[in-house]
Amino acid sequence: MLAVVNRPHTEGFWIEGSIPKDVLDYVENRYGKENVSIVDDYGDELIDPTEMDFYREMKTCEIPGDNLRFYRKLTRMTQKALAERLGTSKQAISLMEHGKRPISRKTAKELGRIFSVTPKRFFGL
Repeated sequence: MLAVVNRPHTEGFWIEGSIPKDVLDYVENRYGKENVSIVDDYGDELIDPTEMDFYREMKTCEIPGDNLRFYRKLTRMTQKALAERLGTSKQAISLMEHGKRPISRKTAKELGRIFSVTPKRFFGL
């Protein structure tokens, strides 16, 4: 894996080898995602599938708990943080994500507001 940082008016720099995720996150935050290219050993740019429209569309076909986990992780929110915003417990969030507790319509509406998506993403089909 290779991370290349392209900065205007500089030659940039590159990091090569097995790069830990926290280092990649730091470089992207420090220099801006638009200035960092992650390429594999063959020079092909690597793309995070969670940023692609087809992946997001595919994820909406899954059960409500999977969608809850997907959007929570997409926004880098912990179960505890989400529980605090919803006024519930971390255990309740975990049970919803694992399909062991249904997501009420009221909760689905609040989740839709928190994640800026339609509440239908969290309704059982």
